[in-house]
Amino acid sequence: MRLYTHLNFGGNCEEAFRFYERHLGGQITMMMKARDLPPSASADAVIHARMTVAGVELIGNDVPADHFKPIRSSYLYLAVDSAEAADTIYAALAEGGEVSMPIAGTFFASRFAQLRDRFGTLWTILHELPR
Repeated sequence: MRLYTHLNFGGNCEEAFRFYERHLGGQITMMMKARDLPPSASADAVIHARMTVAGVELIGNDVPADHFKPIRSSYLYLAVDSAEAADTIYAALAEGGEVSMPIAGTFFASRFAQLRDRFGTLWTILHELPR
């Protein structure tokens, strides 16, 4: 059995995956567009994308913009190895996004933040304090 995270995008799946690849150290392993199939209304729409980020498979695709709704209550939880990494990733994901909890220290982490990136994906960023 395997568990995957699957994200829908409103027409910017490729842009989002390329951004995540660049800023999260991921590697896109597949990008299939509608143009690769019989005629489609949107040849640039991504019908299946896959990448590996921190050992986890992330899958995505575009849905028609009028059907797309941003994630409402599920976060991708990104635990990093240093406060500096948390700050760097936070800055990249927050740019053009919506911050619900700015990055800061807490009683359990040197860095903790929650935000929605410009692609509509919700993120929690964490660098835990030693236990």
